Amino acid sequence: MSIFAERLTELREARGIQRAVASELCGFGANAFRRYELEEMAPSLSAAVTIADFFGVSLDYLTGRDS
Repeated sequence: MSIFAERLTELREARGIQRAVASELCGFGANAFRRYELEEMAPSLSAAVTIADFFGVSLDYLTGRDS
């Protein structure tokens, strides 16, 4: 599993949010988080920024460039 998928899953689960709910709260289709977490699809840069903002973390953290 990629660091992005791992961190996305950890952040979402730590907040107790279901994948579909997180996707919709970020303005994505209902299956977006499932696809990102299972590495079926990579997010666009704008989607990654939206996810980082939603969870209050940096893009560097999400991509494993910062702990």
